Amino acid sequence: MTPDQVGDEPRHILDLRTTPVDRLRALLAQTRRIETDAAGELAGVLAGRFVANLFFEPSTRTRLSFTAAARRLGAEVLDLMGEGSSVSKGETLADTVRTVEAIGAEVIVVRHSASGSAAVAARAAAAAVVINAGDGAHEHPTQGLLDTYVIAEALGRLDGFDLTGLRLGVVGDVAHSRVARSDLVVWRALGAETVAIGPAGLAPASLEALGCAVEADLDEALPTLDAVQMLRVQRERGADTGALREYTDRYRLDEARLGTMRSTAVVLHPGPMNRGVEIESTVADSPRCLAERQVRAGVPVRMAAMLDAAAVNRL
Repeated sequence: MTPDQVGDEPRHILDLRTTPVDRLRALLAQTRRIETDAAGELAGVLAGRFVANLFFEPSTRTRLSFTAAARRLGAEVLDLMGEGSSVSKGETLADTVRTVEAIGAEVIVVRHSASGSAAVAARAAAAAVVINAGDGAHEHPTQGLLDTYVIAEALGRLDGFDLTGLRLGVVGDVAHSRVARSDLVVWRALGAETVAIGPAGLAPASLEALGCAVEADLDEALPTLDAVQMLRVQRERGADTGALREYTDRYRLDEARLGTMRSTAVVLHPGPMNRGVEIESTVADSPRCLAERQVRAGVPVRMAAMLDAAAVNRL
C-alpha cells in the first residue's frame, strides 16, 4: 500500500515519490487548464464543502495559496494554527484530524514539523482526503509540482511535461529540504537528469538514493544546468554551514556565476530568501529568476491538487 492509499481513500497527496507518473502529468495538465480558465468554469465547484488548513509550522506562501485555492473553488475554509489550538494543549495530530473531519472537512491540508505526519493524518481520516503541505524534511508535494510547472513553462515543456534532455539542480541545504526531495523525485520521474549540489554536510552522498547525482563544486555544475533551485540554509532543522562566509563564497549565486550558465537557463527559489547568503539580490531581482512566478503558480497548482483529491473533474 503506497502512502497516497492509506486507509480506504486512494486520493491523498502525501508525496511525489510514490505518485504514479500519469497522475503527476494529470495534476500538471490540470494546472495548465486552470490557468487558462478564462470563463471561470471552476468557480463554485466545491461550494458547500469544507477544506481544513492544519498548519503546525509558520507559513506564508503555502498557507495563503491553499486558502486562496479553496476559496476560488467555492469551498469554505477552516484555518487552524498550532499555537492556541488543542494541539498546544497536548492533543495528538490524529485526534485533531478526527475533530475537523467530524466538523465536516472533506479535504485536510497538513503542514507539520515531523516527517511522516501527513501519513499519520491520512491514517486518522475516515473519509477526508489529506494533502501534504510539507512534513518535516520529508516532502512538499505541491511545491514540487509548482516548481516543475514553472520550469516546464519557461523551457517549453508544457505539452506532455516531458523533461527528457534537461539537467536540473538544487543547490544548498538539500539534506534538510523537503522541497528538494519533492523536486528531485518529480523531475527524475518526468525524465530529467538531476543533481544535488552543496557541501558534504548539506548534500550528502546518501541523496543518490533519490536517483540524483551529488556534486560539491557549484562552479563546475552551473554551466551544465537548464534550471537551478537555490535553497536557504534551514537552521531550524539543525543545518550547520560551518563558516557562513565560506559557504556564501562557494555556493551563493551571484551575477558572475549566473553568467556562466546557459543563456536559456532559469533560476528558482522556493522562499523565503536569505538575500546575500544563497542568492545575490541582483540575481533574485533579475528576469531569469522565477521566484515570483513560483508564488503565482501556487494557487492553480493547489486548486488542481484539491480537485484531484476530491475527485472533481470539470475541465
